[in-house]
Amino acid sequence: MNKPTIYIGADHGGWALKEALEDYLNTKDYKVVDMGNQDLVQDDDYPEFGYAVAKRVVTDDGSHGIVICGNAQGICIVANKVRGARAATGFDEKVAKTSRTDDNANILCLPGRHLKIEGAKKIVDAWLSTEFSGADRHVRRLNKVKEIENQEYDHAD
Repeated sequence: MNKPTIYIGADHGGWALKEALEDYLNTKDYKVVDMGNQDLVQDDDYPEFGYAVAKRVVTDDGSHGIVICGNAQGICIVANKVRGARAATGFDEKVAKTSRTDDNANILCLPGRHLKIEGAKKIVDAWLSTEFSGADRHVRRLNKVKEIENQEYDHAD
């Protein structure tokens, strides 16, 4: 099986972790595309990076994204504004795995201020090695999410 392209992005709260994970994923032969921030900028804003990653993930079939900010919540919120993005926080291995098996998450959101690098690597490994279960109940639920998403986008002002 070919490894997916990984789009990765972070603001200042996740920048150091992004850099470490990018290096780590490169050693595992993933194609990693850094969507920023390229340098540590203390007053940058997470929406830029969450949006950039989500847009690439939804237009590059089979790719995955990893986004990081201080607590993972803000960057997760913005990533989920992109139609087709299924961003989920992954603060431990079990949560990361179930975000894939149950929710078919295509973007992993990590809290840069609350994870050590080795723990984050384990979470990323668990997430990337887990496939969507395809169970009927999960497919049904994801179809409902898609219906809501389509309704909201189709009726936007």
